Amino acid sequence: MGWRTALIGVALALAGIAAAHAAPQYIRAGHLVDVARGEVQPDRLLTIVDGRIAAVGPWTGPPADGPILDWSRYTVLPGLIDLHTHVADGFGQSNDPAEPLKHGPAETALKGAETAGVMLRSGFTTVRDVGAYRGLSDVTLRDAIARGWVDGPRMIVAGGYITTPGGGGAVTGLKTGQVAPPEFRMGEVRGTAQARAAVRRLIGGGADFIKIIATGAVLAVGSEPGALELTEAEIKAACDEAKALGKYCIAHAHGAEGVKAAIRAGARTIEHASLIDDEGIALAKARGVWLDMDIYNGDWIEEFGTKEGWPAEYLRKNRETTDVQREGFRKAVAAGVKLSFGTDAGVYPYGLGARQFAYMVRYGMTPAQAIRAATLESAAALGMERDLGQAAPGFAADLVAVEGDPLADVRVLERVAGVLKGGRLVAP
Repeated sequence: MGWRTALIGVALALAGIAAAHAAPQYIRAGHLVDVARGEVQPDRLLTIVDGRIAAVGPWTGPPADGPILDWSRYTVLPGLIDLHTHVADGFGQSNDPAEPLKHGPAETALKGAETAGVMLRSGFTTVRDVGAYRGLSDVTLRDAIARGWVDGPRMIVAGGYITTPGGGGAVTGLKTGQVAPPEFRMGEVRGTAQARAAVRRLIGGGADFIKIIATGAVLAVGSEPGALELTEAEIKAACDEAKALGKYCIAHAHGAEGVKAAIRAGARTIEHASLIDDEGIALAKARGVWLDMDIYNGDWIEEFGTKEGWPAEYLRKNRETTDVQREGFRKAVAAGVKLSFGTDAGVYPYGLGARQFAYMVRYGMTPAQAIRAATLESAAALGMERDLGQAAPGFAADLVAVEGDPLADVRVLERVAGVLKGGRLVAP
């Protein structure tokens, strides 16, 4: 019997047990990564009850009261978390800036569902989806996954973008006479009053947090990464309104001044931080703000964007930011700034996010630190550190199995052998 057939058989057994809430499930892990201690423990037994880890201990033989998933040939670690994805948009980046307008709501929903499954099978059991062009489409996908209609990671969603009209969060590059429909402009604002109103609109529609486009973007026509597009007052108004409604804000900010403005305004995480300066790094550390830096996809944009004829403006801005961002990442690591794991999934093909681990190691982290960024640190940035990010008692049974030791070679995370989400085995 092949290992895939065996896993499917175990999945059916686990599903029956979970439905009846009658008995624990067990996993034998050949090795288990303790991300809090940065060490690998040999031959462990994990007990799972109702989708959560109830106990972790040494393997002493097969229990008699429940099914066992035999991962004794694998290293097991907590489910991975990506804090910067665009799963709900589904189609990913193309050479057409107006690509989102080509697809209707149903087509986008179906493609997003497919994408969610790809992300989950690649080992990412939780994602923060940081903005969809069609407003609130990510809310619909999040809820479909939560109800079990769609296979995908646990999703925390923004609902849309708070952006200046024509800015980095808008659909740009439209043909003459072409107009983006209202659902694509839910977060476009001018002034603090409109910023507050847009926050209320998105949160009222089901958004879990607010995404602010503080500066220009690399992958948007007519938008410069170093330029501040919203005023600091507008950013603060949006962050304050989100906080008043029991939520938080994050900020897309490439430019150094935008990074600092967003930190001062109360953003919890700074996305990209490509052109961050030493003052910004010091401010992030002092305020306890996470930098969520997508240091992998610059290489993808250069290679495949060039090959596929992406706009020259995109390629120019990518070249101006990629190496500078990586140097900023190196400085942030050395300074002890909090760093989470965010990849900008959708710019590169979905399912390849684990490639970023090797880049994080190349630019200053140990493998243990890189894995911690995608588990403990990202869980803390979500405010879910008591539920996610550890393979320990009390935590959700989100687990990933890989061949080899990721603390010795972090690239083994690019080849996932098995995934558990909430105690349910995901078919590889």
